[in-house]
Amino acid sequence: MGERVIAALAPIAPDFGRLLVEFSFGDIYSRPQLDLKAREIATIAALAALGHAQPQLKVHIEAALNVGCTRDEIVEVFMQMAVYAGMPAALNALFAAHEVFTRRDEAAGNAADANEAVGQPA
Repeated sequence: MGERVIAALAPIAPDFGRLLVEFSFGDIYSRPQLDLKAREIATIAALAALGHAQPQLKVHIEAALNVGCTRDEIVEVFMQMAVYAGMPAALNALFAAHEVFTRRDEAAGNAADANEAVGQPA
């Protein structure tokens, strides 16, 4: 996902893409005080609270799942954000999560269907 963002920025602001990666991931995400799961929980909470960052939120929901967050944990983060960021922000985040979960389920189903077609276990 990050590669697509950098590629999309290349014609208009290539330095921004470089700074985004170097600062966010090179400097901040590499700090040892929080593991990647905790960082992604904090990130999805912050993006949910903003209420208007659905594209970035979806990327980080994917990342959260990839580093070991469960769907239930992600949903619970958004339930918590309803208290601090408001119901509309939490609702937007829940709809973004639903899109990510559905896309992953469909991809997993397609992979399972493809494996089944060639006699491989899913």
